[in-house]
Amino acid sequence: MSLHRLAETIADRKSADPESSWTARLLSKGPEKCAEKFGEEAVEAIIEAVKGDRARLVSEAADALYHLLVMCAARDVALEDIEAELARREACGGLSEKAARGGAEPAGG
Repeated sequence: MSLHRLAETIADRKSADPESSWTARLLSKGPEKCAEKFGEEAVEAIIEAVKGDRARLVSEAADALYHLLVMCAARDVALEDIEAELARREACGGLSEKAARGGAEPAGG
């Protein structure tokens, strides 16, 4: 499943019955609960990245991406909005864009 298809499915579930869809149920609990769930999944992905279990990292990364899109949908932020921001940053160039946002240059960069 592509990220676009996943985002479309999540958008469709916003109006679904929470009893019929996990996504609808999660969205019905509000943006805060969606953010909490994304945080849990992100931490699980980090743990698997540190442990070095590739298969578990793939699984947890998929969960994190799904929950990131659900969290964004809960605040009416579409995948296209995120892509537009990434394109804007790409046009600026990586390190100069990061510096403009106040980010520190990576070590050894």
